[in-house]
Amino acid sequence: MTLVDTPAAVAGGPALAQERRLVTAIPGPRSQELMARRAEAVAAGVGTTIPIAVVAAGGGVIVDADGNSIIDLGSGIAVTGVGNANPRVVEAVTAQLNAFTHTCFTIAPYDSYVAVAEKLNALTPGDHVKRSALFNSGAEAVENAVKIARNFTKKQAVVAFDHAYHGRTNLTMGLTAKNIPYKSGFGPFAPEVYRAPLSYPFRDGGLSGAEAAAGAISQIEKQAGAENLAAIIIEPIQGEGGFIVPAQGFLPALVEWCRANDVVFIADEVQTGFGRTGAWFASEHEGIVPDLVVTAKGIAGGLPLSAVTGRADIMDSAMAGGLGGTYGGNPLACAAALASIESYDADGLIERAGRIGALLLERLNALRTADARIGDVRGRGAMAAIELVDPETGAPDAALTSKVAAHAHANGVLVLTCGTYGNVIRFLPPLTISDELLIEGLGVVAEGLRAA
Repeated sequence: MTLVDTPAAVAGGPALAQERRLVTAIPGPRSQELMARRAEAVAAGVGTTIPIAVVAAGGGVIVDADGNSIIDLGSGIAVTGVGNANPRVVEAVTAQLNAFTHTCFTIAPYDSYVAVAEKLNALTPGDHVKRSALFNSGAEAVENAVKIARNFTKKQAVVAFDHAYHGRTNLTMGLTAKNIPYKSGFGPFAPEVYRAPLSYPFRDGGLSGAEAAAGAISQIEKQAGAENLAAIIIEPIQGEGGFIVPAQGFLPALVEWCRANDVVFIADEVQTGFGRTGAWFASEHEGIVPDLVVTAKGIAGGLPLSAVTGRADIMDSAMAGGLGGTYGGNPLACAAALASIESYDADGLIERAGRIGALLLERLNALRTADARIGDVRGRGAMAAIELVDPETGAPDAALTSKVAAHAHANGVLVLTCGTYGNVIRFLPPLTISDELLIEGLGVVAEGLRAA
């Protein structure tokens, strides 16, 4: 058992034990009380993955009100990469809280917003001159990236890809591919959004990256036309769509086509950014330099912050006042972002993501060797997944996926599912998790597979 700093520890209290501990069934009585209140107070459309009442989290665990300590293999959907209640983040936010909480940057600016923009300009791929603008959520940043690209190119069409997830606002629902639960009943959606096929090595017949890109580009040219296309937006590794890693060469071919046709290439790095894949940004794995990069999630240690960073000529094309928002770049979130970026760097968390990835892929591939229901193992760094299938037909097996996830939750391991077909279990541990906890969590998932 190891210990990790938590809010209590920062304040001088006890540290949080890094262990899986089941005191009650999950959910326990106190968690059940909260879930009953939740049902009466919270809109039914707001989902819940695991029905617990969280009271503390840190390192690689979440503790509920009943005293259960649950291994965290989700990190708030890739948000708490630096660990929950990271001491650097806690200290920075506390200091900012004591100074001021808000002025609205577009009314009365402050240093930390500018400092975050400087960091993003330096860290994102490419050595060209860049500018950044800060927002609150990934969806808001995606909307602004599209808005900026349309303004710069004076064109309207936007292409997104099969299995894409870009958010739940009106425009981003249009960009998102999955109907249920994200789109059904919420239309009509924003116009001039087109969809192209993604490179999906497990399901596209073994197409090379170049072949898959040629097919996508052909469809783009037929359906939208380069002369009408403002931007292509793509996740370098699909997130909610199933952790799909495109075949080598797919992304560079798209970038090359965009450059030749005056189309803005937008990399949605909301889930893949900030060390998650073993690099600052997933785009780096294929050496691509996006025109615009969208970031959120892991940027600020759990506080709401997002950004669009990109070529200065594109970013500066919007008129003064055209970008911004009341809370965008809130000083508390900016303080958290600067502390998080320091932690990724000073604490070796990007290298740690690589180690986590090696361990994940080793263990998951060993499971696949022994179990034909695991059709595919894929991912990079601390962003890995298994796709569960019928071993005879290869058809997606969403029912098995639900059973394995339910077993893990009941036994004190938080995992997330995803995928267009609902048959993917994704592993997104905080980069502060220990090898021991990670291995134990994977063991519980393996037990779930055997039990199912």
